[in-house]
Amino acid sequence: MKKKIVVVIAIMLLLATLLTGCAGFQSDVNSLNGSITGNTYECQFFSNYGKKFMTMSGQKIDINENIVRERIYTNKGWGYTKTLSSVITVTVDGNEVESCGTTILFIEDGLTPDVDFTMQDITSVAQGILDNTILANTVNRYKNWFGKSRVVVIQSQMGDPIMAFSGDEVYYTVCEDLPKTTKLMIDGHALYIHRANFQIIDKDLLA
Repeated sequence: MKKKIVVVIAIMLLLATLLTGCAGFQSDVNSLNGSITGNTYECQFFSNYGKKFMTMSGQKIDINENIVRERIYTNKGWGYTKTLSSVITVTVDGNEVESCGTTILFIEDGLTPDVDFTMQDITSVAQGILDNTILANTVNRYKNWFGKSRVVVIQSQMGDPIMAFSGDEVYYTVCEDLPKTTKLMIDGHALYIHRANFQIIDKDLLA
């Protein structure tokens, strides 16, 4: 009887170890894969300084992270580990684009920016990227262009303003199934931003 109990306990411990090991292995590399579907979206690609260099559109967009093997050295010698690549794969209606570190906006058809900042605006901010006053002055110049109560300013990763929208009902959610992507809803229209900064501002705060 005691031997049976010992065997049962040993089997339970072994199963627990195996299950924990599987969970640990799965959590080592958490690859995010997701889709943007529904209406037509325009995909706009920007440099770190907010300069648009490519535009495409489609109705079904997939964003996938890529897992790569990386050589590492440990106390056991040289080996390999799996890690997330900084390269993502954007698939637009079945056609792929490999992208690394680029700011990408996915704008739903029917959502139009109130302001598409000019290169002059971007240049004026580039010298003071960390200065919020300079950014505020740039946005304030366009206050009368915004027709609704809340203003959404999209910035590049370096802090340069790219474009601004306005709406009465604005909220955001972080996409758990899309890498480094936030979803903004502006009066019922979706705007997905990948590797970009943004602010949601009450229009009354603009000077």
